[in-house]
Amino acid sequence: MNNLPKKCLVDTNVPKTANLALTPDTIPQELTDCVLACVEAVEHIVKKGGLVIDAGHEIFDEYRHKLSMKGQPGVGDRFMKWVNDNRWKFPEADRVQITKNGESYDQFPDHEGLNDFDPSDRKFVAVANAHPAKPPILQATDSKWWGWKDALGEVGVSVHFLCPDYIERKYVEKMGR
Repeated sequence: MNNLPKKCLVDTNVPKTANLALTPDTIPQELTDCVLACVEAVEHIVKKGGLVIDAGHEIFDEYRHKLSMKGQPGVGDRFMKWVNDNRWKFPEADRVQITKNGESYDQFPDHEGLNDFDPSDRKFVAVANAHPAKPPILQATDSKWWGWKDALGEVGVSVHFLCPDYIERKYVEKMGR
C-alpha cells in the first residue's frame, strides 16, 4: 500500500480489523478488502515507523486494552507489541503532549460540526491537531468518522480512510442518508 502517509495516527479499529485475517472464513464478504487494507497498513507502519501517539499513553492504553501485548496471534497484536517495544524510540515530536479537559482536550479543535464527536476518539484528533505536521488519522471501520471528515478537514485534521467504500456505505445505512 504505497499511498500511506509517512507519519500518522492509527485508530484502534485498524489493528483490530487486521486481526480478523486470522479467521478468513468468518470475514463478511463486504469487509474482505478492508481487512487486507488494514493488514497492509499495520505491516507498513511496523516496517517503516512514522506512528504518532500521545505522551500521556492514552492511545497506547487503548491499544493495550483491545490488543494482545504478546504480539500474537494476529497482525494487529504484532503491531501492539511493536508499539510497546518501540514507543520510547519514536522522535519526541511524535509523542505529543495533550491536556485532558473534562471529556475532551485543550488541543481538540473548536468547530460546531465536532460538538458531538465521540469522547473516546477525541484523543486521536487532539494529538493530530497538536502535532506540528498535523498527520492524518488512519481509520478503518468506524462510520461515524465519515460524518465528521468535512468538519475535521476544515480545522486542518485529515482522516485517511483505509476502507472508504465500506465506511461510506455503513455511514449511509446508519444515518439514513
